[in-house]
Amino acid sequence: MISVVRWLVVVGLLLPWGLQGAVRLGTDVLADSGFSILAGKRIGLITNPSGVNRRLQPTLEILRKARGVRLVALFSAEHGLYGNVPAGQEIRSHVDNRIGLPVYSLYGPGRVRKPTASMLKGLDALVYDIQDTGCRSYTFISTLGLAMEACADAGIEFVVLDRPNPLGGERVEGPVLDPRFRSFVGQWEIPYVYGLTCGELARLIKGERWIAKPCRLTVVRMQGWRRDMAWRDTGLRWIPTSPHIPRGDSPLHYVSTGLLGSVGGVNIGLGFKMPFECVTAPWLDASRFSQQLNRYGLKGVKFEPFSIAYNGNQQKGVRIRFNDPAHAPLAAINFYLLEATQRLTGRDLCAEAVKAGKSFDLFDKVCGTDATRRALAAGKSATSIVASWKPGEEAFLKRRQKYLLY
Repeated sequence: MISVVRWLVVVGLLLPWGLQGAVRLGTDVLADSGFSILAGKRIGLITNPSGVNRRLQPTLEILRKARGVRLVALFSAEHGLYGNVPAGQEIRSHVDNRIGLPVYSLYGPGRVRKPTASMLKGLDALVYDIQDTGCRSYTFISTLGLAMEACADAGIEFVVLDRPNPLGGERVEGPVLDPRFRSFVGQWEIPYVYGLTCGELARLIKGERWIAKPCRLTVVRMQGWRRDMAWRDTGLRWIPTSPHIPRGDSPLHYVSTGLLGSVGGVNIGLGFKMPFECVTAPWLDASRFSQQLNRYGLKGVKFEPFSIAYNGNQQKGVRIRFNDPAHAPLAAINFYLLEATQRLTGRDLCAEAVKAGKSFDLFDKVCGTDATRRALAAGKSATSIVASWKPGEEAFLKRRQKYLLY
């Protein structure tokens, strides 16, 4: 009996992150129901390698084998069906030789970002199962809403298999999108960090009439997920959503340094396989930089001195460590990094970028406004910039309330 108990304990430890207590994803709940909402339907699936159940089985394969379900087409977002295409690289529609199904690119040449009528022809429903990062500039949520709009036009159902927001469901940070800066890296009038699951966001998009015509929307809810959960709390394994988001804490880093990376002048770890996790330059003093940043007393995050040899230079700066990821002020970190750099070195990275002729069009689109750039140009402090977001954040918290599922 003792040996059996020991065996059960070992098996429990070997299961991904203690699987027996893990969140049940929308795809798990769909399977538990016997795929009843898809029975007898011809369906398409928007997915990539992150579209797996809690046992890491691909939803693509699950639906292919599901009795009474006819999976007839696949759709790929940015980074492709297998998640290995670099950011910004367009992908052509094709037939996947391994699966034998058409793969329609929603990040294709000619700015094809929305399913066309011919792509949806013959479908009864389009299913969405793809993990996002909880950040507005990550393009999967643009694909989500545009696919909803296409389904409304075609008169077919749109089904979201819900997934956790890896940043948690309570954190709302950053400027709300100004419609004048709408783009594929900022499609919806939400803060930079919006604190919704993809199913909740789909409900918001439909309910606020951000698409021309309401679609028939079905959200398959998760079980066991709470709004206070960051990814590490879910009991789930992270599957890279794109080449530079390889780990479960990568979305935290993406939000914390991605805006700084748009300004340029420093390395944010993309070249040495630490994407978004550090900020370095040959001219930084790692010890003084870390001391300055830690002096701000930002909750839930520490800045460690860091250096690495890269391209013939010694890159020096800080590595960002989250000790309380659910409460760290992520978007704010970008601006404290900029401010600390200027205080210690006298280098204004924004002014240097302007002098070098750099376009800030992408920065404004990612921010969703030009107010942030104008505040930086005016020498506003990081504290002032972060405080300017608060009215929009509070208004959005009220606006989203009726669309919450958890």
